[in-house]
Parts: sequence; structure tokens; C-alpha cells
Amino acid sequence: MVNKPWKIIPRPLLETVLNNHVQRHRVPQPLILHGPRGVGKTTLILNRLLGDWNKGPHIAGYVDFAQSIREHHPDHQQSYPWTSWTSVDPPLLSNCKTHLENCLESMTHKAIKLGTLSSQQIFTTMNKWHGLNTALRRVLQGCKVAVPEKASVSFLWERAVCALSVRRNADEIDLLVGLDEEGGGGLSVEEASYYRETAFALRLAKEVIKMQQGWRGNAIAHMNRTNGFSKTLANSCTDWPLLMIELLSQAAEIGFFQPKLVLNNIEILKSAIQTDDSTVSASMYHDNLIWRIIALGANERCLPVLFVTSDRLVLFFCCLFGFYKYKLLLSDDCLIS
Repeated sequence: MVNKPWKIIPRPLLETVLNNHVQRHRVPQPLILHGPRGVGKTTLILNRLLGDWNKGPHIAGYVDFAQSIREHHPDHQQSYPWTSWTSVDPPLLSNCKTHLENCLESMTHKAIKLGTLSSQQIFTTMNKWHGLNTALRRVLQGCKVAVPEKASVSFLWERAVCALSVRRNADEIDLLVGLDEEGGGGLSVEEASYYRETAFALRLAKEVIKMQQGWRGNAIAHMNRTNGFSKTLANSCTDWPLLMIELLSQAAEIGFFQPKLVLNNIEILKSAIQTDDSTVSASMYHDNLIWRIIALGANERCLPVLFVTSDRLVLFFCCLFGFYKYKLLLSDDCLIS
């Protein structure tokens, strides 16, 4: 594999391949842009493509996991390291997770503002993957709201959304979905109420997932100490970003709202530093995140996701699941595959 000669492909053809992938609103698999460091992968994305991917109905989320390495990133007035990322101090896993989740939350709030996402969609997606009864009752107890013993999950969800809207700061939600503008951004009272309800439903989903992850805290800590593996525990740590990716995929509409996600330097996530036992190891988080994105695309189709990496292990990992890989290397004048 190492000795295989590279084929030369013109840069316009590479741009066409990437544009064709991200112009669709939902796709069956992510795409990997793979190549050694310093050949221009990030430059191509940032300087040539990302601007067009944020025009009109298109919105592109861009996450560079190397951005957390303050000593070696242009965003902090530093230059990239001359050698591999493995030769520098890795970032904190918590910082990488926060960067990813903030990006996805921002995109989800834009979907809410456009009206392509509803509280009912969030409930249906949550109820498909999570047992909500106990968690919703805990939320309602915290808000001091009494509920009957035999209430349905949908009833508990509606009551919890209402209780959360009373407990939380409505001005903060208005700011997130653009309702703080004069006149509510030109929305009617009914429309503004609908958007607020959806935004509070998203907050409720985050609170429920965080609560359920907390219940598994001791099991995660034990697994980290014993170097064990549990798919359920690994899933619990990626539930929140995967929920937002699934919601964004459902909200995508051709010509109206077409989200896409670029994950740059994804291999850095694998070697990030774990500071506590609130989550699984960085390598397990990395593998679980990639696997669940692939599975979502294969099972239900998801928004276009582009992995930008210099790590062949990412390619190998994806190939284990029958994923067709694009091995793309870029030089000054051409693409080498």
C-alpha cells in the first residue's frame, strides 16, 4: 500500500469531487480527504471551498481539532508544527468535545430559526434511542412539577419543555434563535412561540442526555481503570453530538437548508488528554464518533460529513465496515491519489 504509485489528478477535479459530495442534502456515507501533512488539505477547504459552502441555503460547520493546540495553530498567531501532530502536546479531550458540540449547537439553532426543526422531531428522535420516562420525571421533580404515575412519555415531554421554559432564561433562548431582534425578526407571535418551544426542547434533550450519562459515571470510571470496552458506555459519551447530527440530517431540505460538517485533523481527537472519568478514553471516543456517523449514513442517510486527516488508521478503521474510501493527497498543482 505504501509502495503503490500515486495517480495525479488536477485540482479542479478534486474541487468537483468535494463539491458534488457536499451539495447533496443527505448522503449514505462520509467522505475522507486523506494525505500527508503540509500538502494543502486545510488550505483548499478554507480558502477555496468553505466560503461557497456557506452561501444561500448552504451552511457548513467547520471543526479543526488542532485549534485547541494553542502553541501550534494559526488561530493563536502560531504556525503548524514542522513534524507530525504526535510530536507536540495533545489538546484536552474536553476542549475538543466542546468545540465540536458548540459548532453543532450553532447549526441546530439555525435550523430552528428557519423552522425546519420542531419539538416533536426532537422528542421522536430522542424516544427512538433513549428511555425517557425516568429522566423526564427527574427533570419535572427538579422543577417541582407534579405528574401522575401513569402519564405517557409524550405527556411528560410536553410538561418538561413547559417547565424548562419557566425555569430557564427566555432572553438567552431568544438570542440563540434570533428572536431578540426588534419585532422578533418579523415573526408572528405564533411563530416566535413555536421557535422558542423547539429551542427549549433542544435544551431539554441536552439535559436528559447529560443526566443519563451521569448515571453511567461509575461504570465509565471503572471501565477506564480496567481498560475495558463497552459500546453502550461509549455511545453515551457521543449521544449529544450524534443527536444533533441526526436532527440536522432530518431538517435538511434541498434549496432551503443544506447543512454539512467538516471535521479537520480528526486524528488529533484520538490522542487527546483525558482529564477525568466523566467520559471514555480519547481513542474510544474517536472510534465511536466515526463509527456512529458512518452507521447513521448507511442506515438512514445523514448530512454530508467530510473527514480531513493525515492518519491512515482512520482509513483502515472505516474500511473495516465496508466504507469506500477516497485517498486524496494534494500538491501545489495537482491532487495525488
